[in-house]
Amino acid sequence: MLKRLLDRLPDRLPDWRHLLHPTQLRILIRRSEFGLIAMAAVVGVLAGLAVAAMSFIAHEVQVLIFGIGPDERLSASTSLDPMVVLWAPAAGGVVMGIVFLILKKWRKKPMVDPIEANALHGGRLSLTDSIVVAVQNLISNGFGASIGLEAGYTQLSSGIASKIGLILQLRRSDMRILVGCGAAGAIASAFNAPLTGSFYAFELIIGTYTIVSLAPVVVAALAATFVTRLFVGDEFMIDIGEIGTVVPADYLPAVMLGIVCAGCGILLMKGVSKVEEQARKSSISPVFRPALGGLIVGLLALTDTRVLSAGHGALHESLNQHMAIGAVIGLLLLKSVASAITIGAGFRGGLFFASLFLGALIGKLFAYSTPFLFAHATLTPVIYAVVGMSAMAVAVIGGPLTMTFLALEVTGDFPITALALAAVITSSVVVRTSFGYSFATWRFHLRGEGIRSAHDIGWIRNLTVDKLMRSDVKTAQAGMTLDEFRKDFPIGSTQRVIVIDETERYVGIILTPEVYSAATEGGEEKPELSSFIRYKNDVLLRGMNAKQAAAMFDRTEAEALAVVNNQIERKVIGQLSESHTLRRYTEELDRRRREMSGEI
Repeated sequence: MLKRLLDRLPDRLPDWRHLLHPTQLRILIRRSEFGLIAMAAVVGVLAGLAVAAMSFIAHEVQVLIFGIGPDERLSASTSLDPMVVLWAPAAGGVVMGIVFLILKKWRKKPMVDPIEANALHGGRLSLTDSIVVAVQNLISNGFGASIGLEAGYTQLSSGIASKIGLILQLRRSDMRILVGCGAAGAIASAFNAPLTGSFYAFELIIGTYTIVSLAPVVVAALAATFVTRLFVGDEFMIDIGEIGTVVPADYLPAVMLGIVCAGCGILLMKGVSKVEEQARKSSISPVFRPALGGLIVGLLALTDTRVLSAGHGALHESLNQHMAIGAVIGLLLLKSVASAITIGAGFRGGLFFASLFLGALIGKLFAYSTPFLFAHATLTPVIYAVVGMSAMAVAVIGGPLTMTFLALEVTGDFPITALALAAVITSSVVVRTSFGYSFATWRFHLRGEGIRSAHDIGWIRNLTVDKLMRSDVKTAQAGMTLDEFRKDFPIGSTQRVIVIDETERYVGIILTPEVYSAATEGGEEKPELSSFIRYKNDVLLRGMNAKQAAAMFDRTEAEALAVVNNQIERKVIGQLSESHTLRRYTEELDRRRREMSGEI
């Protein structure tokens, strides 16, 4: 019987193999929501493995360089060699400089992160670039630079997800969801918090929440958390002790703490940008900036080693022990400066965990003043630290629900989550109304990109004036007389004529009905043709997108405008009407909405 089964098995294998072909998988994912969920689970497993591997490598590098124990955290170690503390970050900077030189010759285009990929490129993210970013993040963190691994986790996991989507040739909307699944798995694994990871994807990577994206993202987050627990087993939990009952009087301090954290978050983001700006203006080569920044971080670490690396150990240590006000202020300033210099000098990473650490310190510092300002408040310093963590993180990173669920999952306490929600909403509103950016979108702004979130605007950029315009335009010379114009362009032949000079440079637009409706009766002198020229300085460029063109039509109140090659030569290459622009924009917008809702 066994022989008969083995003889029949090869005939059945092709039936399974064809399902693993990219074409068949693509069809399965497009036709069935379960197909996308299954692929999200695969992405979640790979994200969990990526986080576990990066965490292991970074810790082993720190063990090798700093000589810490296998179960120690670098930022909580008290027996570090001062010479190693001083020179290790600088040595990491030297390695980063070498990597910079290699990338300068090899990589010409700037690397894309998951937010930018989903906003502009339909979820297309280079896996090679993502691996490079992850390696740079490992070097930065492993050598003790004041930076966390969350950016590397997210980049690598999203890059893996995007690569899978590219192999399967998924639709734009499915690609964006899959990239969100990778990011959800990364953050869920990093904090052992699947809800936090899920809403990180919804709020920061995908940019929207839909029923179609709910199941894949949550499944990816759960799968990644499960895998990481198997390999790492370290839960990012905070013991808050007995808190008693949260009373209404506790909400006002939480709101005030949210305002304080918003201000501190803005200062931190501007501080990082200021360091980067000064570095660019200096005569120091980008190759040597990380080494110099690492040396400064090493000097700061000689004062307090808790500024090294991400600060996981220092965070738990700071929460669980009483600290004098001066010590809290000192550590807060040192960590802020170290994080700003680390990123500004050219190390790779983000401010996710740094913002949590700084928020906890701000919360503890705020707790010292509450007995004098809020007589009826009942919260302990640890609770203020947890609320401060969420409020500071939302100020820097964004994602109000993400940070609220983080407070829930790291404490397991619902009353504290309600306080965190009040602080998070306050902090988010203050930052959005007074500053308008998170750390990632602020850096996009400095780079000249108008990205405020991961909301998909890439299709708008692809819908350019060059693709919308018509090139068969009627032109007239600027020196024509009125009679010559009427002869060449009889009434009813065209609505408008573009006027050019002898060098074919744009002059303006003449509306034909206006020319024929001009009063020329009796002995009145005929007006000059130049008196009918309109929109002399209002033109469209071929690289403008439909949204920019619509804004130009709205500002000029014109029904159609000329398209020129550039603002210097101003050679007319076409014409575009407002009605056609709005119609095509609306059609494309409707198509995108149908794709998001799964109708296509």
